[in-house]
Amino acid sequence: MKLSTKGRYAVTAMMHLAIHDRYGPVTLAEISQCQGISLSYLEQLFAKLRKHSLVEGVRGPGGGYRLARAPEQVTVADIISAVDERLDATRCFGHENCHEGRRCLTHELWTDLSRQIFTFLEGITLAQFVERPAVCEVVRHQNGTRRRDRPIDRMPVSVML
Repeated sequence: MKLSTKGRYAVTAMMHLAIHDRYGPVTLAEISQCQGISLSYLEQLFAKLRKHSLVEGVRGPGGGYRLARAPEQVTVADIISAVDERLDATRCFGHENCHEGRRCLTHELWTDLSRQIFTFLEGITLAQFVERPAVCEVVRHQNGTRRRDRPIDRMPVSVML
């Protein structure tokens, strides 16, 4: 099983929103520039995230996107599922036809692994991940290497430390 670029980018973009949307809506152009994700790819991902009520768009000057729910209510599993990413380690996508049309010898092992991975990702919220020291360090670095119209002194203490 391998998590594709779609799932990785969706989680990255949602993390960016969780960190920055307290100052107002965040544009896809800002996420694209800061995170190195194609703008057109972000547009596709955000259409799916909006459809699953994880983000909401804000129109007009100063518009962009913001989280539709509190970061404490959004799990990594929610994000990955919203962009149609499969967290399935089986070769048969759970259909039990992986060995000549029947269940293979190791099907149960891969099914259990898939459940463990989903449970792990379901247990991590955006709010929890934002507070991790390594994440805070990356945020400090990104804020130091890009120009923003929002001053650094408005960043929360936990993000600036």
